[in-house]
Amino acid sequence: MKSILLLPRHFYLLAFLFVSLVTFISCSKKIQFENSNIVPAARGEVTVKKDNNNNYSIRLDISYLAEPERLQPPKKYYVVWLSSEQNQIPLNIGQIVGTSKLHVKFESVSSSKPKRIFVTAEDDVTTQYPSRYVVLETDKF
Repeated sequence: MKSILLLPRHFYLLAFLFVSLVTFISCSKKIQFENSNIVPAARGEVTVKKDNNNNYSIRLDISYLAEPERLQPPKKYYVVWLSSEQNQIPLNIGQIVGTSKLHVKFESVSSSKPKRIFVTAEDDVTTQYPSRYVVLETDKF
């Protein structure tokens, strides 16, 4: 006696899509940047996603970030920093390069799980220590 329950194909497709969506959402974390006193109009978010190699893909999406030369005092670059459990000193993970209409995107990869990500205004893009001009920062992950 065969008792096989046959469901419509749509059910299987919906179940697959649901599982895929849950997997995708659970693998990435999106954090909003806190409001900035230095560049008050700037808004943005950080998305962190763990990849198959146990690295962390980091993506920043920022709008209305003024050119660093317009800050008081003027600076030359915006630098992105990562703090983690493994590193006591924040790591310089790269420079933000502007795009049109004051909208910037930044991507990097880290082997360390981010605890905090922040952006500073700097005169030297290769600096090893962040300045006190923190433009944007996340709350702890």
